[in-house]
Amino acid sequence: MEEWRFAIQIAAFSGRGDPTPIAETEKPLPAAVKDNRDKLLERAMSRHQYSGDALIEVLHTAQELYGFLSPERLKTIARKLRLPPSRVLGVASFYHFFSLEPKGEHTMVVCLGTACYVAGALGLVEVLQRRCGAGSKVSVQTARCIGSCGLAPAVIADGKILARVTKASLGAELDRIG
Repeated sequence: MEEWRFAIQIAAFSGRGDPTPIAETEKPLPAAVKDNRDKLLERAMSRHQYSGDALIEVLHTAQELYGFLSPERLKTIARKLRLPPSRVLGVASFYHFFSLEPKGEHTMVVCLGTACYVAGALGLVEVLQRRCGAGSKVSVQTARCIGSCGLAPAVIADGKILARVTKASLGAELDRIG
């Protein structure tokens, strides 16, 4: 998961000629970089001959390039692939991989599989929702199962699995990342 995020950041240079990700420089993207992303998305649609059958691949490319799928971007994709906007939105909102909102600087994924749920994962989600509301730099997500049942309850914090997480240890992790 981190590899594709890193690839997105490398594709979006800071404008100084070095591969410093935008998130580290905290500067808005230069117009030339924005245009480049538009061209890359257009190229992806062209490669699939603007076929509606390639919708998931095109959405995946758009997400990689922009980090999330805005309503305007979904409308553009629908128009260019000659699909109803409702179908494009339906696919984008159905699959958990796609994000319709910008993500925070950090991500916390709480496993809600049976073992984690029984071990108190729902309480962890409540803590995260309370502490990481709108405007927070932490994005909160849930997963059906991350396959680490022996570590229940488990949380993935910025790609690192945290085992046997308690409300106190989660709070300490949130304090650490700011």
